[in-house]
Amino acid sequence: MRLSFGLEQKLAQKQVMAPRMIQSMEILQLPLQALQERIEQELGENPILDIKEEMVAETTHDKVSPDAPTESEKELVVKDDSTNADDFERLANMGDQIPERQEEQTRLSSSRIQDEQDRQHDTMANATAREESLYDVLDHQLGEIDLGKELNDACERIISSLDSKGYLKGRLEDLVPPGMGDEGVKLAEKALQIVQSLEPVGVGARDLKECLLLQLETDDLFYDEMKVLIENHLEDLRDNRLPLIKQKTGYSIETIKEAWHDMRQLDPFPGLRYSESVVRAIKPDFWLEVDDETGEFVVKLEDRELPQLYISNYYRQRLQDKTATTSEKEFIRKKITSAQWLIDSIIQRRTTLLNVAQAIVKVQKAFILEGPEAIVPLKMQQIADEVGVHVTTVSRAVDEKYIQTPRGIFPLREFFVGGTQTADGEDVAWDKIRLKLQELVDEEDKKKPHSDDELVKRLKVCGLSVARRTVTKYRKKMGIPSSRGRREWD
Repeated sequence: MRLSFGLEQKLAQKQVMAPRMIQSMEILQLPLQALQERIEQELGENPILDIKEEMVAETTHDKVSPDAPTESEKELVVKDDSTNADDFERLANMGDQIPERQEEQTRLSSSRIQDEQDRQHDTMANATAREESLYDVLDHQLGEIDLGKELNDACERIISSLDSKGYLKGRLEDLVPPGMGDEGVKLAEKALQIVQSLEPVGVGARDLKECLLLQLETDDLFYDEMKVLIENHLEDLRDNRLPLIKQKTGYSIETIKEAWHDMRQLDPFPGLRYSESVVRAIKPDFWLEVDDETGEFVVKLEDRELPQLYISNYYRQRLQDKTATTSEKEFIRKKITSAQWLIDSIIQRRTTLLNVAQAIVKVQKAFILEGPEAIVPLKMQQIADEVGVHVTTVSRAVDEKYIQTPRGIFPLREFFVGGTQTADGEDVAWDKIRLKLQELVDEEDKKKPHSDDELVKRLKVCGLSVARRTVTKYRKKMGIPSSRGRREWD
């Protein structure tokens, strides 16, 4: 092989995404609430952007703001031969480049200031207080116990090391500060006992067995039996091997069942009841209406709360003003370009979302009318072909988007399901197979539950021909135990 150094020209095709395309895809992917936040951010960072106040003008009969665009000014093209990333730069302070007299022109009116203050007040009043985390709960309890500094610090180190389930992961010795040796280990063990005595009961355990044992109380009716089952037979219980437990313990099947029933009241993950994050209520991005003439579903985009943006007329005029400096005009051009890109991206987002959602509803109409059992196989590529966009555009369009239907709110991604063909050549969605599988399991004789082979035969009788490995796969995904695990013992 010959090695050489030198200059060489090579022709290659390379796809480079312009900043405008990147922003357009980002805007498309945002759900409604995130888009509202993005617009608020852009309004704060780009003085060129303004909000139409047509509703205010109609209700108060005031004049429309002089900054509102006229018909001839609605479309503005700014010459820009570059797609450099600084088109999107965020300039926090424009005072260095724009004369002070501009500040008076763009200052909010007293009514808009009051509106902004009212919105901030409402936001603060309606904000959900941060829920207490597991650490907060345990730390508060530690503060009520009279502990020495060293012991209290050891307890703090332990509760800081708990995972979201309330378990202590890793070795206790690793929480001992360097140089403390055996005394530090003994201190950590004592601290662990204190943490395990706190609420919620079971916290601070190092595994499931210890977590359940910590929750047992000596006055429990089946205390002795539950302790034996937890210490020696958790796997046997998981696999429903009750006769084996009976053989090893001497307990009757009925006693094992009753002790097992009481064990199910224990919490295997005591830390999960506390959360550091507030779950937001789902706000649908679309809703369905029925066309009175055709009777078909029509998709509506829930964007009424989005502000209507336009480019400030003041800055349009300022761009033509001979008194404006070169740096000032360059600043305005960049900000106008950025604002126009944002407005175009929002318009394109609306069109794409409506087209994609309408195409999905058209395919899954039976699902909406009849329920999940009527869902049909659907791939994103089908919708992409129908709408005339790339499949990645469909993926971004449905990401974290929800639609309000007569059957409730559904994520758009839920309408995309794989499928198979029956013996008759009919396309059937996997969801339909799973529903039928669950129905067969629910209706079986629990003393003689169906094996996977038997489930395959019964699905075939229902017109659903699937392989045994497919039944096993979906049974496990659905959390359905094997036939041995579902059997009820006398």
